[in-house]
Amino acid sequence: MATYLDTFRRHMRLSILKILKDAPEYSCNDSILRDALMEFGFNPTRDVVRGQIQWLSEQGYLETQDVGKMIVAKATAAGVDIALGRALHPDIQRPSP
Repeated sequence: MATYLDTFRRHMRLSILKILKDAPEYSCNDSILRDALMEFGFNPTRDVVRGQIQWLSEQGYLETQDVGKMIVAKATAAGVDIALGRALHPDIQRPSP
């Protein structure tokens, strides 16, 4: 059985991919992602957002670039497929129909 934290992480990962799917050039920085996640009902610290960005990058769903003190995340084709529900990952929430 999944813990609350597992469920929280799965939903946040999907939300990050959805935000990037709709962003210009499929990318934005960690500060904007944090603010956008608040619109999805999350209130994460910047470190939490960065941790999820790193995890998604390790899975191949994002590319990252350090720009000064910010991290810019860009969705890959595989990340957009997850956001649209065309592909699944057990540690990312499946989008609702």
